[in-house]
Amino acid sequence: MGRMWYSVAILLGVLASTLPVRTASAEWYVAGQFGANFADQLSDIRGTGGLSGFRAPDFDLQNSFVYGGKVGTFPGNGWFGVELDVFHSTPHIKNLDDVPGIHMRVTNVGVNLLARYPGVTFQPYAGIGAGAAIARIGDSATTRGSTDVSSALNLLVGIRAFITPYIAVYTEYKYSQATFEFNGAFGPSSGFNGNYDAQILVTGLSYHF
Repeated sequence: MGRMWYSVAILLGVLASTLPVRTASAEWYVAGQFGANFADQLSDIRGTGGLSGFRAPDFDLQNSFVYGGKVGTFPGNGWFGVELDVFHSTPHIKNLDDVPGIHMRVTNVGVNLLARYPGVTFQPYAGIGAGAAIARIGDSATTRGSTDVSSALNLLVGIRAFITPYIAVYTEYKYSQATFEFNGAFGPSSGFNGNYDAQILVTGLSYHF
């Protein structure tokens, strides 16, 4: 994992260095988004603290709605840009045989570097980003509420269509990866961690100025 984040940091730095330095004619935008989170499983479950060495089956996650917003800019109205992307969903942990499920909510706050085709009407684009995934599990019959803030890797691809010179609709696919560690899930010194992979499909409306 450490090598992966080191490689992502280098890539983001290289991409950032390619952005135009002209800001006077920068294109800015704000956007809202909603859609679905098709999170599959919380995988590779391992105990922490007093449960170190304990392994458990993967936890299946529920599909959920997702909503959020963006703010971004393309310096010089060019090919490359950067955006702040925030989205929230509730991929609850399903029942595991006779063990009750657990409510879980995840908020992702990331900074993405983008490359687009700057067409007048249609603009396909792709991006890579890094940020924080804030996860919270609630109290249940078997767990206590616990919160974790983890680093997250975000990948995205989408297309934007302008319906006026300033307003566009867009559809976007996102992939988000993080590792959550709920150290207080089974008391002050016992918990678990697992790998979170989510595939997300959203649509939205953006205003450009």
